[in-house]
Amino acid sequence: MSGISQRHLPDNADVLAPDGSEVRILVATGRGSMAHFRLQPGQVAKAIHHRTVDELWFVTAGCGRIWRKDQAGETVTGLVPGLSLTIPAGTSFQFRCDGEEALDIVGVTMPPWPGEDEAQFVQGPW
Repeated sequence: MSGISQRHLPDNADVLAPDGSEVRILVATGRGSMAHFRLQPGQVAKAIHHRTVDELWFVTAGCGRIWRKDQAGETVTGLVPGLSLTIPAGTSFQFRCDGEEALDIVGVTMPPWPGEDEAQFVQGPW
Protein backbone atom coordinates (compact mmCIF):
# COMPACT_ATOMS: atom_id res chain seq x y z
CA MET A 1 0.00 0.00 0.00
CA SER A 2 2.85 2.41 -0.69
CA GLY A 3 0.71 4.80 -2.80
CA ILE A 4 -2.20 5.00 -0.37
CA SER A 5 -2.20 7.72 2.28
CA GLN A 6 -4.56 9.56 4.59
CA ARG A 7 -4.47 12.45 7.03
CA HIS A 8 -6.98 14.09 9.33
CA LEU A 9 -7.31 17.87 9.22
CA PRO A 10 -4.78 19.19 11.77
CA ASP A 11 -5.95 21.64 14.43
CA ASN A 12 -3.00 23.96 13.78
CA ALA A 13 -1.56 25.25 10.52
CA ASP A 14 1.45 23.41 9.11
CA VAL A 15 2.74 26.55 7.37
CA LEU A 16 1.72 30.00 6.22
CA ALA A 17 1.23 30.32 2.47
CA PRO A 18 3.11 33.08 0.62
CA ASP A 19 -0.22 34.96 0.47
CA GLY A 20 -0.53 34.84 4.28
CA SER A 21 -3.27 32.21 4.61
CA GLU A 22 -2.94 29.35 7.09
CA VAL A 23 -2.21 26.04 5.36
CA ARG A 24 -3.00 22.61 6.72
CA ILE A 25 -1.40 20.04 4.44
CA LEU A 26 -3.64 17.09 3.60
CA VAL A 27 -2.65 14.38 1.09
CA ALA A 28 -0.71 14.26 -2.17
CA THR A 29 0.20 12.02 -5.07
CA GLY A 30 2.68 12.52 -7.86
CA ARG A 31 -0.03 14.31 -9.85
CA GLY A 32 -1.61 16.64 -7.29
CA SER A 33 -1.70 17.82 -3.71
CA MET A 34 -4.54 18.83 -1.40
CA ALA A 35 -4.51 21.38 1.40
CA HIS A 36 -6.89 23.27 3.64
CA PHE A 37 -6.56 27.08 3.56
CA ARG A 38 -7.91 29.41 6.24
CA LEU A 39 -8.25 33.16 6.56
CA GLN A 40 -9.31 34.58 9.91
CA PRO A 41 -12.16 37.14 10.10
CA GLY A 42 -11.11 40.44 8.50
CA GLN A 43 -7.93 38.96 7.01
CA VAL A 44 -6.99 39.71 3.39
CA ALA A 45 -4.50 37.49 1.54
CA LYS A 46 -1.72 39.06 -0.49
CA ALA A 47 -2.39 39.12 -4.25
CA ILE A 48 -0.37 36.50 -6.17
CA HIS A 49 -0.30 34.36 -9.27
CA HIS A 50 1.08 30.85 -9.67
CA ARG A 51 3.72 30.27 -12.30
CA THR A 52 3.07 26.59 -13.14
CA VAL A 53 0.24 25.05 -11.08
CA ASP A 54 -3.54 25.03 -11.47
CA GLU A 55 -5.72 25.08 -8.38
CA LEU A 56 -9.24 23.80 -7.73
CA TRP A 57 -10.97 25.28 -4.66
CA PHE A 58 -13.99 24.22 -2.61
CA VAL A 59 -15.30 26.56 0.11
CA THR A 60 -16.30 24.65 3.26
CA ALA A 61 -17.05 27.44 5.80
CA GLY A 62 -17.21 31.20 6.22
CA CYS A 63 -17.70 33.85 3.59
CA GLY A 64 -15.58 36.25 1.63
CA ARG A 65 -14.59 37.27 -1.87
CA ILE A 66 -11.99 36.29 -4.45
CA TRP A 67 -10.63 38.51 -7.21
CA ARG A 68 -9.25 36.71 -10.27
CA LYS A 69 -7.62 38.27 -13.32
CA ASP A 70 -6.35 36.61 -16.49
CA GLN A 71 -5.83 37.62 -20.12
CA ALA A 72 -9.60 37.56 -20.76
CA GLY A 73 -10.47 39.96 -17.93
CA GLU A 74 -11.13 40.07 -14.22
CA THR A 75 -13.93 39.15 -11.85
CA VAL A 76 -14.82 39.25 -8.16
CA THR A 77 -16.76 36.24 -6.87
CA GLY A 78 -18.44 35.78 -3.50
CA LEU A 79 -17.04 32.86 -1.51
CA VAL A 80 -19.71 30.86 0.31
CA PRO A 81 -19.85 27.25 1.50
CA GLY A 82 -20.50 24.83 -1.35
CA LEU A 83 -18.85 26.97 -4.06
CA SER A 84 -16.09 25.46 -6.18
CA LEU A 85 -13.86 27.42 -8.56
CA THR A 86 -10.73 27.23 -10.67
CA ILE A 87 -7.51 29.23 -10.57
CA PRO A 88 -5.54 28.29 -13.71
CA ALA A 89 -1.76 28.80 -13.76
CA GLY A 90 -0.90 32.43 -14.48
CA THR A 91 -4.18 33.78 -13.06
CA SER A 92 -3.68 36.64 -10.60
CA PHE A 93 -5.86 36.28 -7.51
CA GLN A 94 -6.52 37.66 -4.07
CA PHE A 95 -9.07 36.56 -1.49
CA ARG A 96 -10.49 37.87 1.75
CA CYS A 97 -12.60 36.81 4.71
CA ASP A 98 -15.60 39.11 5.10
CA GLY A 99 -17.54 37.26 7.77
CA GLU A 100 -17.32 36.83 11.52
CA GLU A 101 -16.07 33.24 11.22
CA ALA A 102 -12.95 31.93 9.51
CA LEU A 103 -13.06 31.33 5.75
CA ASP A 104 -12.11 27.69 5.10
CA ILE A 105 -11.22 26.35 1.65
CA VAL A 106 -10.00 22.95 0.49
CA GLY A 107 -7.70 23.29 -2.51
CA VAL A 108 -6.17 20.82 -4.93
CA THR A 109 -2.97 21.85 -6.71
CA MET A 110 -1.94 20.18 -9.97
CA PRO A 111 0.87 19.28 -10.28
CA PRO A 112 1.76 19.17 -6.56
CA TRP A 113 2.89 22.45 -4.96
CA PRO A 114 6.57 22.84 -5.98
CA GLY A 115 7.66 25.31 -3.27
CA GLU A 116 7.67 28.99 -2.31
CA ASP A 117 9.05 30.19 -5.68
CA GLU A 118 5.73 29.17 -7.25
CA ALA A 119 3.80 32.18 -5.94
CA GLN A 120 4.68 35.58 -7.37
CA PHE A 121 3.26 38.75 -5.85
CA VAL A 122 1.09 41.01 -8.00
CA GLN A 123 -0.99 44.15 -7.51
CA GLY A 124 -4.45 43.27 -6.23
CA PRO A 125 -7.61 45.24 -5.50
CA TRP A 126 -7.32 45.04 -1.69
